[in-house]
Amino acid sequence: MNVSNDLSEVNLILSRARVAQAEYEKNGSQDRYDRAAQAAAWAIMEPSRNRHLAELAVKTTGLGNVPDKITKNHRKTLGLMRDIAAVKTFGIIRDDAQTGITEIARPMGVIGAVVPSTNPAATPANNIINALKCGNAIVLSPSPKGVPSCETLLQFIHAEFDKIGETHDLVQMVPGTGSKEKTQRLLEISDLIVVTGSQNNVRRAYTSGTPALAVGAGNVTVIVDETCDLDAAAQKITASKTFDNATSCSSENALVVVDAVYDAFVAALARTGGALVTDEAAIVAKFWPDGHLNRAVIAQDADKMIDALGLEGTVPADTEFLAVETSGIGPDHPLSGEKLSRVAALYRAQDFDDAAQIASQILAYQGAGHSVGLHSTDPDRAIALGNAIPTCRVIVNQAHCFATGGAFNNGMPFSLSMGCGSWGGNSIDDNVHWKHFLQTTKIIREIPPVEPKVEDIFATYWQAAGK
Repeated sequence: MNVSNDLSEVNLILSRARVAQAEYEKNGSQDRYDRAAQAAAWAIMEPSRNRHLAELAVKTTGLGNVPDKITKNHRKTLGLMRDIAAVKTFGIIRDDAQTGITEIARPMGVIGAVVPSTNPAATPANNIINALKCGNAIVLSPSPKGVPSCETLLQFIHAEFDKIGETHDLVQMVPGTGSKEKTQRLLEISDLIVVTGSQNNVRRAYTSGTPALAVGAGNVTVIVDETCDLDAAAQKITASKTFDNATSCSSENALVVVDAVYDAFVAALARTGGALVTDEAAIVAKFWPDGHLNRAVIAQDADKMIDALGLEGTVPADTEFLAVETSGIGPDHPLSGEKLSRVAALYRAQDFDDAAQIASQILAYQGAGHSVGLHSTDPDRAIALGNAIPTCRVIVNQAHCFATGGAFNNGMPFSLSMGCGSWGGNSIDDNVHWKHFLQTTKIIREIPPVEPKVEDIFATYWQAAGK
């Protein structure tokens, strides 16, 4: 491998992207930005291309399943297009006479986006649409297994660009099979980098010297309390846990169930396809045979997962996922971490307070900042979790992986990348969305002075503490 040639290729691609972005901004308009974003969205949403991308992703990565990837490609993109439809990202976007400040939307420039193999079409499409909507060019760096999907997605986008007379150089990717050297170069010379996936890439992004939108690790923990509708909770958890074979960072990894309803909830899970497994040691031995996750288990259909774990004939034939009883948390208890599979750790808590404590311990080990779920009819408990647990999101009575990244029945922005705040080592605590692809220039005009008297500021302090 000639690293020098590889890096020269990255440099060339970035140079072409800069030229294209400069023209895009100079001759930009809201209509142009909107049309380019629509072109990219239709490139993945058109049904035949959506199916082709879903089939290609499963074939080349070996992760997930085709029907769910079709759903993901469609709904994530449709939801994003709904979110940005009326958003103004060109020209003056705010003019406040009271403060004397006028804000002008400005692009970031060239976005470098590192995308994972778990969502090799939906995630880059999301980033591309946001970038184009805000006047940017974008260059993708996919994981090696995600290269075919990204190449095909770009072919589809460029075909749509040809219809509207837009330049291909606005949307490019690092050529070849992918390498750490090329990705590192992209991180160093882009104007903004967006990283989803490997925490190693996240760390490299934050130390690259380039402004970074990088997201934390998921290890979703969900609490089931004694007040909830157990059957509804079981149905939602099963639907979420099994979607796209648990490739989502928002898939439930640990279920913490209050003792008063533990047995009833296990029975409810059984009715929806969740099989209880009590032999933790046997699962761990099969799941981490050499200290690493067994690839025959990761993001596989239920029958393949069950066979790889040696459970064929020992769990019901209609099993959709496994709930493995455990009480351990931390590096010596791998079930307490992210598993990227149809396997969830199952914990028994004495009561809600104990459940909250268990959830906190799990997140302290892995997944801090990302999100927790709560199935409960007590509204105060969601607030209690929001005040006590190191998390940026508390998802209440919803199928977690559908809700966290935005849904048509909640107010979260549609996204496949979740910021985890300082708890997860991130600079943002929001879902990555269009606002993060835009910056502003502010025109500041003089206004009548607003200067308080000293006593107006300190009167209550003086009363409490004296002068």
